[in-house]
Amino acid sequence: MTFNIWVGGSAGKQPVEQTTKVIRESKADIVGMQETMTGGQDTSKIIADSLGWHHFAQGGNTSVLSRYPIEGSSPNKWGVLINIENKTRVHFFNIHFRPSPYQPYQLKGIPYGNAPFIKTEEEAIQWANKARGDQVDRMFVDINPILKEGTPIFITGDFNEPSFQDWTLRAAKKKIIPIPVKYPATFKVVGAGFTDTFRKVHPDEIKTRGYTWTNKTTPQDPNDFHDRIDFVFSRGVEVIDSQVVGENQQNAEIVVSPWPSDHRAVISTVKIKPMEKPNDKALPLDSKQ
Repeated sequence: MTFNIWVGGSAGKQPVEQTTKVIRESKADIVGMQETMTGGQDTSKIIADSLGWHHFAQGGNTSVLSRYPIEGSSPNKWGVLINIENKTRVHFFNIHFRPSPYQPYQLKGIPYGNAPFIKTEEEAIQWANKARGDQVDRMFVDINPILKEGTPIFITGDFNEPSFQDWTLRAAKKKIIPIPVKYPATFKVVGAGFTDTFRKVHPDEIKTRGYTWTNKTTPQDPNDFHDRIDFVFSRGVEVIDSQVVGENQQNAEIVVSPWPSDHRAVISTVKIKPMEKPNDKALPLDSKQ
């Protein structure tokens, strides 16, 4: 699961138990969580303790919560190594990329910070790379060494950038989006052999948009633009299902109300083939937290 809990779960004026309820009712096993801090307190640790789960604080307002033991982290804490049952280990990376400049707003003429308005795909890609390109590259510094080993890998997170698989020519012709854009963050992740689990299960980007941003405005609001910016990517597993978790049946397959965040969550179900031998060298580990 990926879940931006909105300023440590406090901004939605709901008790932390409501954020915990989302995880319980979704039946998630591993959660990549963003915006984990509020008032200097790490809400994700409180949630993990209440679930009886393992917890790893990555820094940068992100954490991994796991039903299974966390054995350590990648060198720069972009990911962790998790020991699943049946001698199987998986790498689990979790990110929260910069929110601005935000290209959908730039293209739609919606003021946000000091970013200029833009009109072309080339400009959108340039601004996306300027906003998040260095973060994507630094994440792959930790990912690249493990790509060839065959161990399952997941990337979850709030990308603050849409998917190139959603901003297609088909979607533009339907006037769902202003223009097609090959957004670079998701394009690089998919280019490295990862599968967008939601789009794998729901391949029609016209019929099923899967909006995760935002539940705080209507789709008709001229000062906002709804999109799918929260992702679960996988590599080396079989994707079984992927669902949006949110506030009502019109916008989510799994409903929890009242909903505590300004983002909807995404939960994906996968089948992992047990390894014949545990991969003890699957990841350069820092000390276990």
